[in-house]
Amino acid sequence: MEKAKVYFTDFRAKLGEGLPTKLKRLMKTAGIAELNLEGKFVAIKLHFGELGNISYLRPNYARAVVDVVKELGGKPFLTDCNTMYPGSRKNALEHLECAWENGFTPLTVGCPIIIGDGLKGTDDIEVPVAGGEYVKTAKIGRAVMDADVFISLTHFKGHEMTGFGGAIKNIGMGCGSRAGKTEQHSSGKPFIKEAKCRGCRLCLRECANNGLVFDAEKKKMTVNTENCVGCGRCLGACNFDAIRFKNDNATKVLNCRMAEYTKAVVDGRPNFHISLIVDVSPNCDCHAENDAPILPNVGMFASTDPLALDRACVDACLKQKPLPGSQLADNMAKHDFCDHHDHFKNSRPESEWRSCLEHAEKIGLGTSQYELIEMK
Repeated sequence: MEKAKVYFTDFRAKLGEGLPTKLKRLMKTAGIAELNLEGKFVAIKLHFGELGNISYLRPNYARAVVDVVKELGGKPFLTDCNTMYPGSRKNALEHLECAWENGFTPLTVGCPIIIGDGLKGTDDIEVPVAGGEYVKTAKIGRAVMDADVFISLTHFKGHEMTGFGGAIKNIGMGCGSRAGKTEQHSSGKPFIKEAKCRGCRLCLRECANNGLVFDAEKKKMTVNTENCVGCGRCLGACNFDAIRFKNDNATKVLNCRMAEYTKAVVDGRPNFHISLIVDVSPNCDCHAENDAPILPNVGMFASTDPLALDRACVDACLKQKPLPGSQLADNMAKHDFCDHHDHFKNSRPESEWRSCLEHAEKIGLGTSQYELIEMK
């Protein structure tokens, strides 16, 4: 496979050209016009940020992407899918309120905002994964798959499990419904926190395998582990966060499933990807807080290959010097520090990212070989 083209520009701004305008120019230089967006529904996948976290991408960047899509005749909408864990984005109502509070409104971004897997995270579609070894059909938010064209806009940062959160994580994990995220994170079965269960039995409507049993005496739901298949649909049905899964998948399995979910999302339709290395927090934007950046701001990257984009971004990060006063710098100053020669692993030694990119290349998601083209 020939090298993929990855386009890059730094965060220097010329007089009269702000960074959103520079991002528009980068997208056009990287060839977004070749996708033929005229009259097409265009899903722009990004992370709206958890409440309390302020390291997510500013809405101004999303507006720049929307403006370019509209200029090319497309019909854009911003989207993300609900989370599998309790927080401010576990259902569409709270998710939209979170997005609005963090500055993402139709007025600020110039297009509708649609939560991809519906009200409770159960509106998904099973999408075949060509060449999938861990996942045969991925559970993807229906609105994401209904779009004609797919664009990812990613905040490139650290992550406590996968080393970094880049385009593949934004797409694969982010586009999975609540059941899809559960499948990637856990190979086990749910458990019910009795104190939180209200006995409403709403979860029974979603269970097709007799995996749930109502205890009439206690007026609580229980799990029949013999019948339960671990599909995770009950998770989305519970309004009270009583149903949980343990995040017990080994990181390599998580990484491989994430790559396969990404392939399910982008296969067979035009796609384009943007990543910004800015405010490189050590942990995911799903946290209700963000720690100090571990690395300097680097720039904006764009490509039609999500794997090449992630590889280019991680390479750019590994060339940077750790920022003083960050989690990374603190770890490196410890007397028993073991240098992995990898900023992300030095920041979170329990994390691992290489298996994701290796598996993505193996299943044909893209190539890790790239040509970096700088735009001034």
